[in-house]
Amino acid sequence: MANPSIERIDGVRCTTGESPAWDALARAWHWVDIPAKRIWRLDAAGKTRAWDTPEMPACVAPRARGGLIAGMETGMYDVDLFDNGSVAVTLLGKPEALGEGMRFNDGRTDRQGRFWSGTMFMDMAAAKDVGRLYRYDANGLSAPVVDGLLTQNGLSWSPDGRTMYLSDSHPKSRLVWAFDYDVASGVPSNRRVFANLAGHVGRPDGAVVDADGCYWTCANDAGCLLRFTPSGKLDRRIDVPFAKPSMCTFGGDDLKTLIVTSIVSGKPEDAEWGGAVILLRPGVQGLADAPCAF
Repeated sequence: MANPSIERIDGVRCTTGESPAWDALARAWHWVDIPAKRIWRLDAAGKTRAWDTPEMPACVAPRARGGLIAGMETGMYDVDLFDNGSVAVTLLGKPEALGEGMRFNDGRTDRQGRFWSGTMFMDMAAAKDVGRLYRYDANGLSAPVVDGLLTQNGLSWSPDGRTMYLSDSHPKSRLVWAFDYDVASGVPSNRRVFANLAGHVGRPDGAVVDADGCYWTCANDAGCLLRFTPSGKLDRRIDVPFAKPSMCTFGGDDLKTLIVTSIVSGKPEDAEWGGAVILLRPGVQGLADAPCAF
């Protein structure tokens, strides 16, 4: 299958673009630029706007009541963006294990509206497996649900919500795992390897599941998106114009548009596109992420 045409979002270049999320109620995309301490929005009319935050936002998701929930440097926060350019943040929970040099990273809601995000040690060269995965729900911030992670990434859920996916994008790992997921309690179990990118290309960064149950991962450092079937078989590759795609998600009114963020690589051949945010239509439909219900 030929690569779909790519639309670049004008006026946007992120140092570390991450965590695109479609807000169906607002008919808008949000994403973050982590080191710039910035949250971006693209509305249905094609207008972009940015808000500066008091600390680094790593991931965001819309809330059912309006506004966003975010994993940031020091915890999970409630975030409200105002038309006058101001931002209000309220701490929802802070993990005891979130030590110096750490922050939250990838995040997404499950099908029931619980918000999940994991932590990482920011100096990836140190290769410290101190990252942990957390859940935020009616009981607040959970204790660590998964630990021993180098660079937590790739959260997504199967269409029926009964399989949870999680990756570790560190060069020393490059694994995607699947878990059985109890939709009533929000507890994952039976962890097993779903895909090992050592047998493919790149590192498994942010990801999303489509309506067919296939798992799309951003192959960071390889300049492409890889789609795996529910059985873990690679069945499609889409090349993108930057070296370091970071996360993707489906959105738009028909849920057939895929938005992809990227990271500046610093390589001369990546100078034009590195840090861009793009839209493409791969010919499949996505799933509407549940807004955070808590």
